[in-house]
This record gives sequence, C-alpha cells and structure tokens, in this order.
Amino acid sequence: MLRLKCLFFVIALSINLYSIEVLVTNSKINYKEIISVKKLSSGKVLSVKKFCIPATISDFENNKYYATRYLRKGSIICLKDIEKYSKNSILFNFGSIQIERDGELIFENDEYIKIKKRDGKIEKIYKDGRLR
Repeated sequence: MLRLKCLFFVIALSINLYSIEVLVTNSKINYKEIISVKKLSSGKVLSVKKFCIPATISDFENNKYYATRYLRKGSIICLKDIEKYSKNSILFNFGSIQIERDGELIFENDEYIKIKKRDGKIEKIYKDGRLR
C-alpha cells in the first residue's frame, strides 16, 4: 500500500514538472473581437501542438489583442491566433458635423466617403451626415 502511494506521488510530481502553462478561453471569442483578460484563464497541459506557441497573461496585461480566428470555449490561445490591436480611426469634418469611425478610408468624393471596417464591411457615409 505504501509503495502504491509513493508511486502515485512520483507520477503526480512528474506530471506537474513537465506541464506547460497556457491560456484557455472561458467563453467563445468571435473573429476580430478584442480579447479581454476576463475571458481567459490559466491552465496546465502536458503538451501542445508543435506549431503552437502559447500566449502568456503578461502579453494581455501590456497590450490589447484581437482574435485572428474564431476561438471556441476551452481552446488554448496560441500567438498565431491573436494580433496586436491598433486603433485605425478616421475623423471627418463636414463643417458643422464631425464623424469618427473605425476603419480605413477607401474612396472619397464630393458626395460621399467609403470606409472599410475592421470586419470587412464597407460603409458609405454621405457628406450631409446620412448613412447610405
């Protein structure tokens, strides 16, 4: 009986020695959604896929990241699954109206402006302030 307990203790100790600290999602994270620390938890696993470099919690404390793909609940976050968030906003001044939108400017003429949003949709804003 004592040998069985010692064997179990040695196995449990060796599992913790060779485990890898990873970040796991608590809930689903949509494509191009900004990832907050509240949606993450830390965990230990014995192995990860060889092309996965696990992200650390200090990465998320220092910078904002967004998901480059849909992440299911309970999936491990790799560095290839996230990118640094940089705010790309455009400020338009139409005289008395000022409009600030996230995205990049595609086209501008005398009547309207076309903006490509972060999710890929194109928005058309007329210079008199109405949308499409």
